[in-house]
Amino acid sequence: MTLNRRAFIGTGAAAAALLSAPHVRAQGGGAGKVIVIGGGAGGATAARYLAKDSNGEIDVTLIEPTRAYYTCFFSNLYIGGFREISSLGHSYGGLAKAGVNVVHDWAVGVDRDAKTVTLAGGAVLPYDKLILSPGIDFVDGAVPGWDVSKQNKMPHAYKAGSQSELLKAQVEAMPEGGTYAMVAPPNPFRCPPGPYERISMVAHVLKEKNPTAKIIIADPKPNFSKQALFEEGWGKHYNGMVSWVGPDFGGGNVEVNADEMTVSIDGEVTKVDVCNVIPAMKAGRICEIAGVNEGNWAPVIGHTMQSRMDENVYVLGDASNQGDMPKSGFSANSQAKVCAMAVRGALTGSKVFPAKFSNTCWSLIETDDGVKVGATYEATDEKIVSVDGFVSQTGEDAALRKATYEESIGWYAGITADMFGS
Repeated sequence: MTLNRRAFIGTGAAAAALLSAPHVRAQGGGAGKVIVIGGGAGGATAARYLAKDSNGEIDVTLIEPTRAYYTCFFSNLYIGGFREISSLGHSYGGLAKAGVNVVHDWAVGVDRDAKTVTLAGGAVLPYDKLILSPGIDFVDGAVPGWDVSKQNKMPHAYKAGSQSELLKAQVEAMPEGGTYAMVAPPNPFRCPPGPYERISMVAHVLKEKNPTAKIIIADPKPNFSKQALFEEGWGKHYNGMVSWVGPDFGGGNVEVNADEMTVSIDGEVTKVDVCNVIPAMKAGRICEIAGVNEGNWAPVIGHTMQSRMDENVYVLGDASNQGDMPKSGFSANSQAKVCAMAVRGALTGSKVFPAKFSNTCWSLIETDDGVKVGATYEATDEKIVSVDGFVSQTGEDAALRKATYEESIGWYAGITADMFGS
């Protein structure tokens, strides 16, 4: 499966054609109000498609506190020196031009009975349908010795922007022969290949600037996404720099001390120079406030992305518990189009087509050494299920790996245009 910017936008155009199918306005009033909370890959896409394809019949409001959204996807390439931080930042002007009412504020309350959202600034906004796409938050106490108050000393960099800049600066300031440690997260988490692509990007920087440095990964999981590909790449490009410590050797028994800059793995304490703690994750806080979580995640109906707790609430992307799809930007964008079609159908009577989804996750291991994994999906009454998949193979030639990386660049341009209308 090959995607470039034109091809990705083409898939968006095909989805838009479905969303734009002729519809009959339901009798008895206006189309209604939709509030979208969260302006990332899921929320921005859903808001834009609803506003654009309803031709103003649906009143769409996006609640997002930040004025520029920095994509978590591709932030590892910034850490590795392959992109500038400015290339990851996107404004909401295109959404406003598409007819979305963009409100930069925090959503702090949801009353599902009254169907209202309360903002930190005091406004109370009514809705007919509510779409939640808040991304992730972290599980308190997931890594002993770490909480968000320690994120400046031991950054997570799993919400892109200033944390990405901090981690990059720490890596570049490491002393000669120093040690970088990562505490990897348990399943499920945002972007399954993400921590291991980050290791590759850190190794790329250290190989050039600090070739005697060491990298340790403490991992509670017995295996990880694209493991054979990453381990092949680390062996080929980084000459013993990277050590992965799985649960059989204590990778799941980790404590950190931010003041002392130490990591304890199964009782063995190591002094480190940089410690990238990526804790266990959960749905963004607003899902808990809205009462749509079951455990750490919000269960949804795959056909529509509706919450299983409330038919007037929809949950997208990382926050949702939907089945087989990974928590990725591509997944969130794909789910948002299905959700927008379902919401529009519910409010206007337009035709709703069977839900289909897709995802691809690219990773860069070294310059022009790109790999990918992906699948297509369909909705069942129980969950979203994988229909078929693909993955890069070990031993691929350099030309194919370079083409895979270039494909990812085209995808990034395409998805951000699809999200933000620019």
